[in-house]
Amino acid sequence: MVETRLIDGKAAAQALRARVAAAAAALKAQHAIVPGLAAVLVGADPSSEIYVRGKAKATRAAGLDSVEHRLPAAAGEAELLRLVAALNADPAVDGILVQLPLPAQIDPHRVIEAIDPAKDVDGFHPQNVGRLWSGGRAMVPCTPYGCLMLLRQTLGSLTGAEAVVLGRSNIVGKPMAALLLAENCSVGLAHSKSRDLPAIARRADILVAAVGRPELVRGGWIKPGATVIDVGVNRLPGADGKSRLVGDVAFAEAQGVAGAITPVPGGVGPMTIACLLRNTLIAACRRRGIAEPAL
Repeated sequence: MVETRLIDGKAAAQALRARVAAAAAALKAQHAIVPGLAAVLVGADPSSEIYVRGKAKATRAAGLDSVEHRLPAAAGEAELLRLVAALNADPAVDGILVQLPLPAQIDPHRVIEAIDPAKDVDGFHPQNVGRLWSGGRAMVPCTPYGCLMLLRQTLGSLTGAEAVVLGRSNIVGKPMAALLLAENCSVGLAHSKSRDLPAIARRADILVAAVGRPELVRGGWIKPGATVIDVGVNRLPGADGKSRLVGDVAFAEAQGVAGAITPVPGGVGPMTIACLLRNTLIAACRRRGIAEPAL
């Protein structure tokens, strides 16, 4: 039986947000600059509404400017692209975030490619993707970078570790693999078509689960002592009739096997918004040729 350490994402996110706030205050005092984040929401998806409100609140709390642009669910692609072009040209906007998913009539790839890569604080633009994989200076997607920060905090150096990422999405899985390669890990990227997922997962010193399937990863999939990063956020019905949040890892089974694990909620989730604030401040500095703060 292994003693499992809980990785406190809330505390790590709070510390990062405090560092961003301090850096933003210094940027304002020394250069009269307040980084600006523009969020675009198309339609009124309840989850997206909550997420955008949370981002706006956190942005203002850190001393950054936050502007929201809302378009109706019936808005066309051309209307959204015109808005993105206007935000690209606005000198007060340092970061542009178009909330996904978008309505069916809008091609998300065209919208992402229309965002100025320098203002792409989500890190989804093909230029930033290419720079990340080639080792260049990129805007890095928020959730994977938050995972990396938690891994560094927990393990220190990741050099030589065998890492397995379950999930190959452009938002988490693929950039997570790129980040782990840059940390000198040996990286495996597994997915729904991989043969014998449990055996692949059991090789991992670092296991990142980002598949969007509740409690897919069982205790027997985990190498004793491994560090487990659970990116999944899934709702299941609870015994009291209310929904409950679970991750992609069967948390109770992982206890006593994993050396360290992120809980759901309270693990990776808080880091995503904190890293968005970080990216916005860094974008503001890079766009003006100002030295980036160590965040």
